[in-house]
Amino acid sequence: MWLKPEEVLLKNALKLWVTEKSNSYFILQRRRRQGDSGGKLSGLLVGALDAVLDSNARVAPFRILYQMPGSQVYWVLACGATVEEIHQHWEWLEQNLLHTLSVFDNKDDVISFVHGKVKGLIAEETRSKLAEQEEDPEKFREALVKFETRFNFPDLEKLVTYYSCCCWKGRVPRQGWIYLSINHLCFYSFLLGKEVKLIIPWADVKRLERTSNTLITEIVRVTTQSKERDFSMFLNIDETFRLMELLADVTVRRLLDNEAFELDPSLQKPTQITKKDLEARMQNEYFRACFRLPRAEKLIVIVDCFLWTPYDQRHTAGKLYISDNYICFASKEECSCYVIIPLREVVTVEKMEDTTLLPNPILVGVKSKRVFQFTEIKNRDHLVQQLSNRLQFLKGGKPSCHEEPRAGEKVSSESSGCPEEICTTNAALDSLVNNSSIKKEPRHSLNSEALMALFHMTEPGSANSTMGKEDVKNQLWYDHFVEYGRTVSIFRTEKIRKLVAMGIPECLRGELWLLFSDAVTDLAAHPDYYANLVDESMGRCCMATEEIERDLHRSLPEHPAFQSDTGIAALRRVLTAYAYRNPKIGYCQSMNILTSVLLLYAKEEEAFWLLVAVCEKMLPDYFNRRVIGAQVDQAVFEELIKEHLPELAEHVTDLSCLASTSLSWFLTLFLSIMPLESALNIVDCFFYDGIKVIFQVGLAILDANTQELCSCTDDGQALIILSRFLDHITNTESPLLQIAQQHVFSDDKEPVQQVEISDLIRDSYEKFGDLHVGQIEQMRCRHRIRVLQNLEDTTKQNVLRVVAPDVSFSSEGLGDLYDLFKREHLLSCYWGGNGSAELHHDPSLPYLEQYRINSFQFSNLFCLLSPWTWGAHTDLLAQRTFRMLDENEDSLIDFKELVSCLDTMYYGDISEKLRLLYRLHIPPAYSNDDTDLSPLRTTFVSNMQPDYFKSNCKATDYQHQLKKMLEDLVKRKKEATKDLSLMNQRQFIQFCKTLYSMFREDPEENHLYQAIATVTTLLLQIGEAGQRIRNSGSMSELPPSTSSKETDVLTPTDNAVFEEVDIGPKNNYPPSQTGEDNWSVSFEQILASLLTEQCLVNFFERSVAIKNKLLHATANQYQQRIH
Repeated sequence: MWLKPEEVLLKNALKLWVTEKSNSYFILQRRRRQGDSGGKLSGLLVGALDAVLDSNARVAPFRILYQMPGSQVYWVLACGATVEEIHQHWEWLEQNLLHTLSVFDNKDDVISFVHGKVKGLIAEETRSKLAEQEEDPEKFREALVKFETRFNFPDLEKLVTYYSCCCWKGRVPRQGWIYLSINHLCFYSFLLGKEVKLIIPWADVKRLERTSNTLITEIVRVTTQSKERDFSMFLNIDETFRLMELLADVTVRRLLDNEAFELDPSLQKPTQITKKDLEARMQNEYFRACFRLPRAEKLIVIVDCFLWTPYDQRHTAGKLYISDNYICFASKEECSCYVIIPLREVVTVEKMEDTTLLPNPILVGVKSKRVFQFTEIKNRDHLVQQLSNRLQFLKGGKPSCHEEPRAGEKVSSESSGCPEEICTTNAALDSLVNNSSIKKEPRHSLNSEALMALFHMTEPGSANSTMGKEDVKNQLWYDHFVEYGRTVSIFRTEKIRKLVAMGIPECLRGELWLLFSDAVTDLAAHPDYYANLVDESMGRCCMATEEIERDLHRSLPEHPAFQSDTGIAALRRVLTAYAYRNPKIGYCQSMNILTSVLLLYAKEEEAFWLLVAVCEKMLPDYFNRRVIGAQVDQAVFEELIKEHLPELAEHVTDLSCLASTSLSWFLTLFLSIMPLESALNIVDCFFYDGIKVIFQVGLAILDANTQELCSCTDDGQALIILSRFLDHITNTESPLLQIAQQHVFSDDKEPVQQVEISDLIRDSYEKFGDLHVGQIEQMRCRHRIRVLQNLEDTTKQNVLRVVAPDVSFSSEGLGDLYDLFKREHLLSCYWGGNGSAELHHDPSLPYLEQYRINSFQFSNLFCLLSPWTWGAHTDLLAQRTFRMLDENEDSLIDFKELVSCLDTMYYGDISEKLRLLYRLHIPPAYSNDDTDLSPLRTTFVSNMQPDYFKSNCKATDYQHQLKKMLEDLVKRKKEATKDLSLMNQRQFIQFCKTLYSMFREDPEENHLYQAIATVTTLLLQIGEAGQRIRNSGSMSELPPSTSSKETDVLTPTDNAVFEEVDIGPKNNYPPSQTGEDNWSVSFEQILASLLTEQCLVNFFERSVAIKNKLLHATANQYQQRIH
């Protein structure tokens, strides 16, 4: 295959290759192998290397090199695994390139031509591979070429799909093409000789929505921080909008939420994303959300089939989902029936005889001796083989795709609050908790019973009536188990949902929570995991354990179980073990309340796995540092209010207050804001139906209080109404002692009507039960973009709040600078140029440190934003400025450091600006390794300078001025502390060159050149005088009247201003010792000298408007990076 040309130096290399063919420019080589004549040792060495290295590191056996005649440097152009492949490339070079190269006269042109041709071949191969994955390869290849030509993005910007559409500007549509790539939404139109190009980064998109206007009913509106763009006339707007949502979601989460977002394997490399990958990802997320499976679970295949349901004696139509560790079934009729079968529970997968009544049947037997019969399955043989292979793999004891390896995932102590020695690596902890051959007695005793069995909390007066109701519920459940099953693979139907809504009996609650959440599978798969985890985590001290200790006694303090050491100790162990298992989450407030309730109804180890199921499967991203999942669901809840409660949405214009009030409803599943005996029924429904229950109950609560909420005058009054309503939700069928939870104290004497929890849940299902998992997931995808962008806005506001007091930029200008700074970081995330750029954005860091840039990125911004122009000198000055700002030497600078430098350039006085320039020419900014390609001798020094000084300079005047200045500076140095080091001769000459390059194309260019020449000559005299004083060892000696020989040294006619090599030897000092080391000037001397020239003072005091610079930088930042 063709390779990007890379240099190879063969002069002193071992003879590991044998030349097979060669001509004037190209060489075809074969890797030496054992047995080749003339290289026995080399052959043995190559054979040993190829045997030791893995398949990814081995070198291809054939390669083609390009060599310019007479050069020792070669370029690798192609490699091949077979003779046929490499000969095909060789023939192409001979037929297409070999005869053409002789036409060129310049060897550099030959090299550029060959490199360009090979890169073109690579691009063509890439296009072909990408196009082959599309439905219409030829059309996609043509669109790909147009996309690359029109927008000129780097090769890493991969096109995903494209559509014909209109882009609206006001009421005027422009017909064109919209291109959706991995990082950008692009639009191109060329009509009536006018070309229109739009480039919208997905990372800038704040909202995607489908809307309409007076002319078009179906419009896709893309909203960024500054503009709204409308696109319409799509052939299939549903598909287009879905893909736009997916691309925006994937990109925004990849760039802005990398602390929690884990891409699918197919999407780990953005350049590999295709339209099919995005559609597969959407199916995968729906599958996991529908059946509440681990995030790592990967969907393999979806098959239409029928399932025999014995409870109603019929075949139920639906879809069969096969994943790495599960077989799942969902009926086509919503909520009619669905089944979850963990592969660990499966005993056999067999084919039955194919008949007319039972076409293509499959039997799946599980450990509970129940058999599931699936019929009318396409590709039955292949599916059975897949399942059989997967079962064999699992029974072989190899790890599955669960998330248990997250245990103790190693993170830095700064990000998690845990010392590094606590957070062990995955492999070490996995071997500790999963190695069944090591049997250790646990150091900590665990509760073998649920706390409710030890601490009874029943109502004394109504024990008989409530226990009678409990017995009735128990009997209903036992009857249901007989017909529908009592394992994870229970038939889940509308009947079981009604039983759950009535409230699960106390004695069955823990068992059914385990079944519904599938925590029982994890519990069975990892028998000693929790015990070993407790032994490892207890006694460790970190931020999470400190927070846990503070909250232990705030967890259901009214319950006797948590008024005792038994309950508190169990709660401590579970929370600490989970923080150790998953340090990315660690501990989050509200986890203590949830865990305390789990401990009431489940054994300690069972409660741990229930907590794992809730945090990692049922409420993903809820309990991380920024609670992004909860914020996203608040936004979804707000949209549901508008859709289902229009009267309330009309009266309460700002629904965000209601959504924020409901945050604790989602985080604690109503446990903290509702009487415990009532909230438990909601938790029952949550474990069965997932997050949709919280949305439904929330809507039912608002619906019941709509009239009162509409009459509210402020947010506080609405909060009182809702809190009072929630406090009076009762559960008369519960045997638990009812404890009122008063959140709001009010002087209102009106009695509050009691609401039965069973009635509230029933109303929520009747009125809002049409909510579907797919609908919720789609809304989450859409609102996640807005939530993450709001968090980014918060970060921006906090950064600007910190930086603004120390600079003179306006708030608008400072905001524009931040946008440019952040975009520069993102551009490197898109196309490289800064190593692992994505790792530099860590939302857990302080605001200022979340975005930082390296030297390459800083140079780009410096060239765009600097008010001074230095021509070819600019890149060198940018490198020096970066070294000066990078005080901690971590090769990164933050926004504050950049702005402080720009603030001095734009708004500093002459002293501050000169101090900045001075610092750029002394260490650490200045380095002897700096290579300045500009000549030391300049046109001004060689041509203009002699005439000027012959007519305007008098040496005696300089000597008089020199004496007075030196005396003043000596006095000032004694009084003030010196914070800047002296500048030696080499640094001073670079300083002069910097000043000289600043004045080019200035209206006062000639006057500035003359002034800087005068100042430079004066400073050279000062340096020479100081050198003599230091050499003589007496500060009282000042230079006598200059002799003719000294005058030759001090006058600039010999071009000494820019040639440091001329000064040392004329004074008979060795350059490396006396001549250069003793010559120096200080910042005070430079400042005082420059102040003597009014045109220089005017130049540095001149104000420069940054607004135009910002507009230019915003318009050209992309083009600068592309070129």
